[in-house]
Amino acid sequence: MSTNVFDEQRVKAPPVLFSYGFRPFFLLAGLSAAALVPLWVCVATGAFGLGGSIPPSGWHAHEMLYGFAVAAIAGFLLTAIPSWTGSVAVKGKPLMALVALYLAGRVASLPALADSVPAALIDLAFLPALGSLVAAPLIKAGKARNTAFLALLGLLTLANALFRLEWLGVTQATAQLGIALAIGIVLQMVTVIAGRIVPSFTQNALRQKEPTLVITPLPHLERAVLVLTALLIPADLLLPGSVATGALALAAAVAHGVRVSRWKGLHTLSQPVLWILHVGYAWIPVALALKGLEYAFGLPLGRAWLHALTAGAFTTMVLAVMSRAALGHTGRMIVVSRTTVAAYALVLLGATARTLLPMLPDGAWTPVLHSAGALWTLGFALFLWVYVPVLTGPRADGRPG
Repeated sequence: MSTNVFDEQRVKAPPVLFSYGFRPFFLLAGLSAAALVPLWVCVATGAFGLGGSIPPSGWHAHEMLYGFAVAAIAGFLLTAIPSWTGSVAVKGKPLMALVALYLAGRVASLPALADSVPAALIDLAFLPALGSLVAAPLIKAGKARNTAFLALLGLLTLANALFRLEWLGVTQATAQLGIALAIGIVLQMVTVIAGRIVPSFTQNALRQKEPTLVITPLPHLERAVLVLTALLIPADLLLPGSVATGALALAAAVAHGVRVSRWKGLHTLSQPVLWILHVGYAWIPVALALKGLEYAFGLPLGRAWLHALTAGAFTTMVLAVMSRAALGHTGRMIVVSRTTVAAYALVLLGATARTLLPMLPDGAWTPVLHSAGALWTLGFALFLWVYVPVLTGPRADGRPG
């Protein structure tokens, strides 16, 4: 009888790819990263055009945010929230429907289709749908710091609407506001999530060799980091490029720098799965410092801060979290392979090259852009090589999920 029950449960189980949220969305994030950047390099260097009426640079920003970053955010939230709240993970048909909506949004964002109302509505529906699936367990858990993620998803939806309204011809110059708002919200998410996982993962791992190691939080510092980062959002919307915004960015850079310096990053050099988290977070104070130097002191850095933040901090943290979580949630040892370490190195080199690009002589622009794109693409190709079998195959320990 127990065998029959086991067989019945196995028959009713969803396909492996849709048994947990990280599986399809981490896969889609990796595929997006590997496809969008080489496509953009070809467009930016004039190899071919995108067609349609959407500005190519606006489309690139939109898809890196709502194609790549949002897929990673969805995978993380659908995986972390069951752990935070003790709720049942979204899986099976609801997860399939959410993935289908995400994919429909990517089609609806193609330049040839993006300037229509139906396309806008399809793309705008994804984040509210994600929010509806995670709202109940977050609200039931009753912790304000968790339910704040619902507000952040709402603001990301608003930022997307600012893109779409301009593309529909309803407004003018709101896509740039959408970019600023979306980047600010993603930075806030990274700041909150990293503050939870980086010191915790680091301390738990290092205590095996250093039992007395403790990473003591400083509540005043944590509040300062969160407040300064949050204040950058209205500053970028209302006072873009101003001295005041630059000063705020410098203050936030110092706070983030002090924060990451206390997380014992130098103790993690023998464990790539840990040091990549520290390196990814360290891009944040670098990016904010570049932003502050440009805005407050007028240094001609060509908005190098933008790609230090997006290609550097956001992308490295996404890669770090995906590579770690995929192992842990599929019953594998949390030790990354040499191929994954090579992926880390390539993406970091690509981010560095892209950050330095605005400060290089004009003659270096095209070859360095090609190099940055190639490094990024190869890095994510290696990630996919290692993790497609992990994300699409059964757990190593035979358990469901």
